[in-house]
Amino acid sequence: MPIVAVVDDDRIYQFTATKSLQLTKSVKEILPFLAAEEALDFLKTNAENVALLPDFIFLDINMPVMDGWMFLEGFEKIGPLLKKEVIIYMVSSSIDPSDINRANSNPLIKEYITKPISIDKLSSLLSVA
Repeated sequence: MPIVAVVDDDRIYQFTATKSLQLTKSVKEILPFLAAEEALDFLKTNAENVALLPDFIFLDINMPVMDGWMFLEGFEKIGPLLKKEVIIYMVSSSIDPSDINRANSNPLIKEYITKPISIDKLSSLLSVA
């Protein structure tokens, strides 16, 4: 079963995403990060530890200090150091076509998903691993 990181500054979304992921009954562990920097630091620190690295990252776009796009710039640098493939889904309430196009053209992003995500959709996304 996969390890999933949720990178989102919204505590309510963190709570509902965690509950939804638990309801899929297909997640080993959920790593909540309220800040993108925190998530990048975790990945850098644990780059060689396959047992701790997430299989999936659900990444929000709009966050203070470091947004989702800035996270991806940092991830691009550390990604080759990770001893595990990590699939990134960009998750946002934004329906702005420029956000969607930018996400879809980024090779680090598997899919752009609009909030809220249904449990069925989560199950489908997690079955990729």
